[in-house]
Amino acid sequence: MADTTFTTRIVHIRTGDRETVTDLTGECEEFLREAAAGRDGLLNVFVPHATAGVAVLETGAGSDDDLIAALHGLLPADDRWQHRHGTPGHGRDHVVPALVAPHATLPVIGGRLELGTWQSVCLVDTNVDNVNRHVRLSFFGG
Repeated sequence: MADTTFTTRIVHIRTGDRETVTDLTGECEEFLREAAAGRDGLLNVFVPHATAGVAVLETGAGSDDDLIAALHGLLPADDRWQHRHGTPGHGRDHVVPALVAPHATLPVIGGRLELGTWQSVCLVDTNVDNVNRHVRLSFFGG
C-alpha cells in the first residue's frame, strides 16, 4: 500500500470593503510545492465562512466581474432578505454559498495543480462587512 499523507494550512486573505473575486491560485501552488512535493493527490480548498465561496474560473478577462454582476442579478442587495443584520442586502450574502460552493477539490499531478489553461482558483466574497477571510488548503496524496 502506498504511503499517504494529509497536510493542511490556513491562508489569511484580506478582501477589502468591496465585493470581490480573489485569485488564490498562487497560494495553492505555493502550498503544493511543500505539501505535495512532486506527488499525485487532491487539493481541497475550503472557506469556513457563511458568506463566501470558492470558484474555478478565468480571471483578468472580465469573467470575475461578470460573476459578481451575475450574483447581483440573481441575488440583489436590497431589503427583500429575511436575514437583515449588517449592510443593507447582507441577507443575500448568506445565500451566495448555495450557488458558489464554499469548497472545491482539485487534482494534483506530479505536485502541480491540474488546471485548464485559463482556470484559476478563486475566493468569491460579496460580504463587505467582513474583510478578513480564512481559506483552508488541504492536500491528500501518496
